[in-house]
Amino acid sequence: MKRHHWFLTLGLVGLMTQAASAQVTRTAGMKRDVRAWPTGDRNTSVLQIERMTPAEVRINDEFTYEIRLTNISRGRLEEFTLVEQFPVTFKVRSMTPDGGAAGAQASWAIKSLEPGGSASVQVTGSTDKPEQLDWCATITFKTVACISTAIVEPRLVVEKTMPPEVTLCQDIPIRVRVQNAGSGIARNVMVTDNLPEGLATPDGKTGFTFRAGDLAAGQAKEGMVTVRATRTGTFTNTCQAREDGGLTAEASATTVVRQPVLTIVKNCPDVRYVGRPIDYQITVQNTGDAPAVNTILIDQLPPGASFVSADGGGRMAQGRVTWSLGTLAPGASQTVGVQLQANEIGKLVNRAMVRADCAEAATECQTEVKGISAILIEVVDSPDPVEIGGETTYTITVTNQGSAVGRNIKVECILPDSEDFVSAGGPIDMPAAVEGKTIRFAPLPSLAPKARATWTVRVRGVKADDARFKTLMVSDFMTSPVEETESTHIYE
Repeated sequence: MKRHHWFLTLGLVGLMTQAASAQVTRTAGMKRDVRAWPTGDRNTSVLQIERMTPAEVRINDEFTYEIRLTNISRGRLEEFTLVEQFPVTFKVRSMTPDGGAAGAQASWAIKSLEPGGSASVQVTGSTDKPEQLDWCATITFKTVACISTAIVEPRLVVEKTMPPEVTLCQDIPIRVRVQNAGSGIARNVMVTDNLPEGLATPDGKTGFTFRAGDLAAGQAKEGMVTVRATRTGTFTNTCQAREDGGLTAEASATTVVRQPVLTIVKNCPDVRYVGRPIDYQITVQNTGDAPAVNTILIDQLPPGASFVSADGGGRMAQGRVTWSLGTLAPGASQTVGVQLQANEIGKLVNRAMVRADCAEAATECQTEVKGISAILIEVVDSPDPVEIGGETTYTITVTNQGSAVGRNIKVECILPDSEDFVSAGGPIDMPAAVEGKTIRFAPLPSLAPKARATWTVRVRGVKADDARFKTLMVSDFMTSPVEETESTHIYE
């Protein structure tokens, strides 16, 4: 702050250089001198000085004169000092206010004058000399020109938040808040975040920038970004704020990325027969380090099977059985069962899948469904009885009453001693092999379910007897032959 000291000397005898601007008037025996300082023009000056003295005084008569100072500027004037130099022959009797006279001089300190304000001094005294008194006053004051320069200290503060824990398939929101916690302006603030390995933005970038711009004192701005984890683990993410003045600040946040891992195991029998139930056992386990939320198990019914029952709350709808397993904690497991019925021969592949938030697994189980080859053999003779020398025919009928194809069906007939072989026929266009009393037919390769095949053996009665015609049948499905005997009465 600079202080300017101005000096103004006033007199009634033309001591001022601006004498031409003074206005001197006489009123009722008083003389009034008005001056504008420093230019002499009120429009461009700051101070008006008035001196009012008697125009004429008798020797030894006391008189009073006045000096008035008026601030004609638009600003405040401070620290005035008015110094009055008295003529040598003038004797001061009193002063208002007291100017502390010292010899032929007095002074008054005026602390300040507001715009339009005035201050006045009155002096009373006399002289014993008949002469002209010349009055001179000197005014000093300070014109203060002040300006402030703010010394500021901006300070950056960064806050960073991330969820403490997420699963691998969840978005990770990152919030960055930067604030100017100091004074002044932090200019062109920028926050840079270089993501740790294993985190990336949705478009695959490994970092991002948040431009906060200029921050006034106390001002804060926030930025948001979403990232994804490419693996599980603990990630500590640090960002740095920087501004043009070189200020920096850092903040870190840590998140743990976990993952539920579902496994599914399905057990079933290797072989079952058509029409028989098949029991399946399904075990689901969470082998990960995060809960498996909203776990759903689905067993899809394969073609050739029909639903029988399910435990554990399984519900059958639209060709599949569904279980709501809820939340499986890490390491937890749950086992359910379902029973189906095999309706067709072949490989029955039963598939099941389990899914939860951020996890899924699938498996299948295969059962071979076989049919039952239930073959019935019937032997009928016609005619019966028959006389010696007469002939009768045995009709052998084989019916597959099962669900599987009968394969490699072999028919063998044994004649009693009272009968002789005449002829034979069967479904295979090949002659039967006859060895003594035994007739063997060529094997029938297959016999479909519900189908039948017929063989015939014609014999002649050679002696009276209650004869027993024996038939043996075997197939690949059988472990031992089936025997059927038909009796025939032979008479003389």
